[in-house]
Amino acid sequence: MSSSEREGGYKTYITEFILLGFGNLPELQTPFFLLFLVIYLLTMAGNILILVLIVADHHLHTPMYFFLGNLSCLETCYASTILPRMLASLLTGDRTISVSGCIIQFYFFGVLVASECYLLSMMSYDRYLAICKPLHYTVLMNGRICLQLAAVSWVSGFVATTIVAGLMSQLHFCGPNEIDHFLCDFSPLIKLSCSDTSLITLVTFILSSADTLPPFLLTLISYVFIISTILRIQSTTGRRKAFSTCSSHLIVVTIFYGTLMIVYVLPDTETLREHNKVFSLFYTVLTPMANPLVYSLRNKEVQCALRKLIAHRN
Repeated sequence: MSSSEREGGYKTYITEFILLGFGNLPELQTPFFLLFLVIYLLTMAGNILILVLIVADHHLHTPMYFFLGNLSCLETCYASTILPRMLASLLTGDRTISVSGCIIQFYFFGVLVASECYLLSMMSYDRYLAICKPLHYTVLMNGRICLQLAAVSWVSGFVATTIVAGLMSQLHFCGPNEIDHFLCDFSPLIKLSCSDTSLITLVTFILSSADTLPPFLLTLISYVFIISTILRIQSTTGRRKAFSTCSSHLIVVTIFYGTLMIVYVLPDTETLREHNKVFSLFYTVLTPMANPLVYSLRNKEVQCALRKLIAHRN
C-alpha cells in the first residue's frame, strides 16, 4: 500500500492530494515561479507599507483608513495562505498536499474570502455615510462602531468557515486524488469525496449565501446612493472630489466581486471550467497585490504620508 493511502473498513482512503496547478505547462514553471515570487513580494511589501503608514501618520487615523488597514492585514494573510505553497510546488515540482493540509488551507482561504466580503461592504457603508450623510458622519462612524464593524467582518468569516471545515474533516476520500487547481477549494474537494456530501453541500450553500449576499447587497445599495448623491452635486470640482474618495474602493470591489461571481455563480460549463484557474488568480493573487497600488496611487493622503515617512527617515 502506498504512503498516500490507508485502509478504512473495506475501502482504501487516500491521505494525499495532488494539486495540479499549472503543471500542464512544464516549460513555463520557471517563468511562473519568478512571476508569482515578484507578485508575492510586492503584495507583502505594499500591504505592510499601507499598515505602517496608517499606524504612523495620525492624519490617517480615520474610519476609512482603519478599514483599509484591516483590508491590508487580510490581504497579507491571503497571499501567505496561497502563494508560498504555490511557489514551493513550482520550484520543486512536488505538487502533493496531505488531506489535512488541504482542509487547513481551505479553512484559512474560506475565512479570508468571507471576511473580505464583509470588510468591503463595511468600507462601502463608510463611504456612503461620508458622502451622503456628511453632517452625521462622525457620530454614525465613531471609533467604537468601527471596531464593532471590523469585528463582525472577521468573526463572520471564522464562524461560517469553521462549521464547513469541521464537516469537511469528517469526509473520506477514496480517489482519484488529483485536484485541477492551484489551491484547495470547496467544489474540487467535494467532488473527490466518497462520503455522503449532501449535508455539507446544503450547509455550505446556506452559510456562503449568508456571507456573500448581504455584504454584496449592502455594497451595491451603498454605491447606488453614493453615485446618485454625486450626480446631484452642482459643481464639476465637487463631483470630482466626491468621486475620488470612493473610486479606488469601487475598482477593488468590481474586480473582487466580478471574478468571484464568474468562478462561483455562473453555470459550471466546460468553457468556464477551463478558465476558472485564471479567474481565480484575480481575487486570490492579483487583487491583494493591486489593493495597495490602487489606494496609494489614487490617494493623495496616502502619498503625503509616504513622503513624510521617507523625509523623516532621511
